[in-house]
Amino acid sequence: MRRRILLKSLPALAGASLRPAAAQPAPLRRTIPKSGEKINAVGLGTWLTFDVGEEVVERTRRLQVLQAFFDAGGGMIDSSPMYGRAERVLGELLPQVDHGGKLFAATKVWTAFGRVGPTQMTESLRLWGPGADGRVPGREPRRFDLMQVHNLLAWNDHLRTLRAWKEKGRFRYIGATTSHGNKHDEMERVLRNEPIDFMQITLNLADRSALPLIELAASRGVAVIVNRPFDGGLLFNRVGRRPVPEAAREVGCASWAQAGLKWILAHPAVTCAIPATTSPAHVAENMSALHGPLPDAAQQRRIAAAFDAL
Repeated sequence: MRRRILLKSLPALAGASLRPAAAQPAPLRRTIPKSGEKINAVGLGTWLTFDVGEEVVERTRRLQVLQAFFDAGGGMIDSSPMYGRAERVLGELLPQVDHGGKLFAATKVWTAFGRVGPTQMTESLRLWGPGADGRVPGREPRRFDLMQVHNLLAWNDHLRTLRAWKEKGRFRYIGATTSHGNKHDEMERVLRNEPIDFMQITLNLADRSALPLIELAASRGVAVIVNRPFDGGLLFNRVGRRPVPEAAREVGCASWAQAGLKWILAHPAVTCAIPATTSPAHVAENMSALHGPLPDAAQQRRIAAAFDAL
């Protein structure tokens, strides 16, 4: 009797399996001005969060973060030799994650001595290992997608090296970074005088000082990566358990993380924001900012005003 019921039900089950799945909304993607390539507008930072040792629990947690990131459509992962063991951890975990060739590998050169730059960058390639080139599984990486001068340290020397390595195909893009609202005058000189592809800088609801530089970058055809979108986590300390403002709810935000990211991404010159986290659930929350409407100019102002009033 059970078999007859099962056999009768097979056509219905087969029909159900053939029904098209509900279409998922396309995530927000932004164009890299120098190439026209599009990347997802939320990436993943690794400062502090991926500087872990051999503990199984910690490693497993980071593996879950990476898988959640790629499952949600993530692409850009940003790191640096300054971040302790982060590059090594990425190199060991990325081969265990199915990223479907979506990885956009970005790291930095961080040394005060120009002559040391090539050695450091070669070591970064080694540490990232086979996972650094998402297009060639199981092989040593041929290149990084993006190499940046970290915090503008010895940028004159390093940018010469980066240009030469880019011409040799070791990187696809080059750039420079700063954070915490520092060295904006130097970054302006770089933007005006150096042929870089990316600028990385801090922007969040608590620190809007980079907005003029972001506009300058846009006018120069330079992509913008936003670091510290949550002010290193201090944003959440400030908002506490307060509900998100009405203007953020109007664009589908249920949390301050979503509101903060959508406020940033509403600036059209921003190419990608790179929040860092140790929580797979927070990855999913951050990546949800890729979907739905962004605040218009009036809603941006209202969100900022609500934050300022706290």
